[in-house]
Amino acid sequence: MERAWWKEAVVYQIYPRSFMDSNGDGIGDLPGIISKLDYLKELGVDVIWLSPCYKSPNDDNGYDISDYRDIMDEFGTMEDFKTLLEGIHERDMKLVMDLVVNHTSDEHPWFIESRKSKDNPYRDYYIWRNPKEGKEPNNWTSYFSGPAWEFDEATGQYYLHLFTRKQPDLNWENEKVRYEIYDMMKFWLDMGCDGFRMDVANLYSKVPGLPDGVPRKGRIGAENYQNGPRIHEFFHEMNREVLSKYDIMTVGEMSDVPLEEALKYAGKDTHELNMVFQFEHDDLDTVDGERWAFRKVPLPELKAVLSKWQVAMNDKAWNSLYWTNHDQPRTVSRRGNDKEFRKESQKMLYTMLMTMQGTPYIYQGEEIGMTNVYFDSIEDYDDVEIHNCWRERVIKGGEDPQKLLEGIRYRARDNARTPMQWSDEENGGFTTGTPWLKVNPNYKEINVKESLEDEDSIFHYMQKLIRMRKENLTAVYGDFKEYEPDDQQLYIYERNYQEQKMFVVLNFSDQEASFTMPEEWKKEEAKPLIGNYPEKPFQSRTFAPWEAAVYIR
Repeated sequence: MERAWWKEAVVYQIYPRSFMDSNGDGIGDLPGIISKLDYLKELGVDVIWLSPCYKSPNDDNGYDISDYRDIMDEFGTMEDFKTLLEGIHERDMKLVMDLVVNHTSDEHPWFIESRKSKDNPYRDYYIWRNPKEGKEPNNWTSYFSGPAWEFDEATGQYYLHLFTRKQPDLNWENEKVRYEIYDMMKFWLDMGCDGFRMDVANLYSKVPGLPDGVPRKGRIGAENYQNGPRIHEFFHEMNREVLSKYDIMTVGEMSDVPLEEALKYAGKDTHELNMVFQFEHDDLDTVDGERWAFRKVPLPELKAVLSKWQVAMNDKAWNSLYWTNHDQPRTVSRRGNDKEFRKESQKMLYTMLMTMQGTPYIYQGEEIGMTNVYFDSIEDYDDVEIHNCWRERVIKGGEDPQKLLEGIRYRARDNARTPMQWSDEENGGFTTGTPWLKVNPNYKEINVKESLEDEDSIFHYMQKLIRMRKENLTAVYGDFKEYEPDDQQLYIYERNYQEQKMFVVLNFSDQEASFTMPEEWKKEEAKPLIGNYPEKPFQSRTFAPWEAAVYIR
């Protein structure tokens, strides 16, 4: 298997608004990130993925961009950005930018021009359609509730917005749009940036004619814009015009991407992207496609999905490995036990992440085991997705507010967006002002200062995991063989690379679990490599709640 720096890297995602505030306005900023670079170097990560920091009116926290070549006022200046990039490179780390090009802000100059008249040169930069029988051009619904169309009085047409009405979709069918985007990408890469994480990257190509979607519960129309007819053509073009000219890392965020499509997007010889974020394991706890309903996923179901991607991608394409990001609940609250086994379960979950084939991603705060926040009132939440949903379903629809609030507490994107907990000082040491989003009240017990002082902390264990991965290429490149797929508590697998074998046992439960060593390993001499409990010899034995043990020979 061909080696590459981006395969061996460990990535750390920063959500700038919530990371560190340097000037007391309650909003994280670039100088705040600069002040914490030594902390990230100490953790051992190689790449920082920076969520959008471009100029934006912030209708969707920076994912509505009004200027792709400037920095958001609250975050700082372009000089701050260059200082950050230089500081990252000085520490032998790399910086990956967020590329948000399915849509812009409605305050972007292109859209301001586009909406002026039907014959404006920029009209075709976006997707405009006439009303259909006095209503929206089709029945598609937005990711954030309600129709995916907004009527514009000035020209009597609707524009498409798969997200908020202030995020009009770009028209990728227009070659001018594509080359404007490629030019902008070169602007950042020529400055020295090391790659892109591409937001909603499989939505660019829409089915011609924009037909109605199949009526169903949840979002309508997705089959007409996810993995659309020209999407691979677009990525081939992007690769040819931009990506292939730089030594960079690329990852596409792709909801509902089937395995066979992912093998094309991230195939080793397909000349598109390095890897994709797929969400199959992430969607298992939803119920009938309902965003705010959730269930406990039996371990065999989770294992089946994770193992499938490990086996299918081996030597054909490359995986990205993640438990959470800025759009998901906290890992330990969703997958582990955030109360009596918070440390043990978080360590176990990240042992799995660091012992699979693919590039691992750590979201800010995961290295100290930050948890979901359980706000009492809908008013405490900031996310536009939540407030749109509340308006549609509770205020207009009369739905039970307590039931919806329970789903929001479990799945809200704000769970990941509460400010980083640096210390037990006021506001977790994040800001001297009033934070833009309330800090999780448990910051007095869970914070970086406490983690750095505690030798047994999640932080120090994460450091060891990252070091282990760098010293054992089997963890990066090894093939994958699962044992006991029907076991309700244990996830057991083997990795093989060249002459080395790695054996991983993970207990996904609050109870002890017994383990019988496979016959072929009984004759092998294996030594403990890393684990979240005291080392024990490799043999048939009982595993403690949330125990992780990795052996090697």
